[in-house]
Amino acid sequence: MSSSQEFFAAYDALLARWPTGTAEIDVPTLYGTTRVHAYGPADATPVLLLHGGGSTGAVWFANASALGTHHRVLAVDILGDAGHSVPGGHPLRTTTDLMAWLDALLDGLTVSRTHLLGHSYGGWIALTYALHAARRVDRLVLLDPTQCFANFRPGFLLRSLPILLRPTQARARAYLDRETAGTDTDPGWKRLYALAVSDFANRKLVVGRRPDPTALSVPLLVLLAGRSDAHDAAKVAACARKAVPDARIEILAELTHFAMPTAMPTQTNHRITDFLADRQEKQAAPGAV
Repeated sequence: MSSSQEFFAAYDALLARWPTGTAEIDVPTLYGTTRVHAYGPADATPVLLLHGGGSTGAVWFANASALGTHHRVLAVDILGDAGHSVPGGHPLRTTTDLMAWLDALLDGLTVSRTHLLGHSYGGWIALTYALHAARRVDRLVLLDPTQCFANFRPGFLLRSLPILLRPTQARARAYLDRETAGTDTDPGWKRLYALAVSDFANRKLVVGRRPDPTALSVPLLVLLAGRSDAHDAAKVAACARKAVPDARIEILAELTHFAMPTAMPTQTNHRITDFLADRQEKQAAPGAV
């Protein structure tokens, strides 16, 4: 089996764990064709899911059923990253291009407004888009978002360099094992991520400036990984609270950055679905800030 065949076999194995009734949709845009996994009532309020770098839209297998009970789940393979989305036409190079791609994707899905949920790099995209097109975003959920409220820890960037400069499956797996130690991060997803690093070494993710969250006008939930090596969760929480005083912000003490969203899905899903339904907890949950 070739390396690309291994990647797509691992991808399909995760997708097989999505609930029955999941549909695959390919949406053409000026920037290429975007693969979307769709689940839940077709007439329900949509929630668009944006994965972390290298994770693919298949990563949300442990969240799709809970989120899809009352929402139309739309999980994207981010264009330019690993997965089934295929770049073509206009190159995706700038933040402006990225926002135009998401505008076109929502248009292609005939979605005028949506909830938006992103993890890590997907969180940066989600926040940037909510600032770009607030009229199209009902509620925003960020899972341990990077480059949104604070910078990366220098040590995290240094440890990431080997898989950026000389990406191999073995290096990526060793890196993930370290970053997810002590959590129940899904092994099938870890395999997929390692294959994404090695098989899509030339993937080009669009990166840009940190957005200004003080201009955010939509309700916000931020769930932070208490053991994240990407940044100091307490500092990120403080910065997020200062920037968006009305946000719901919680630190999940047991989780690491790469453990989301596959580890502790029941707890994560409960917090997300309550927020999307606009239900307030009767008392502050442990780790709330």
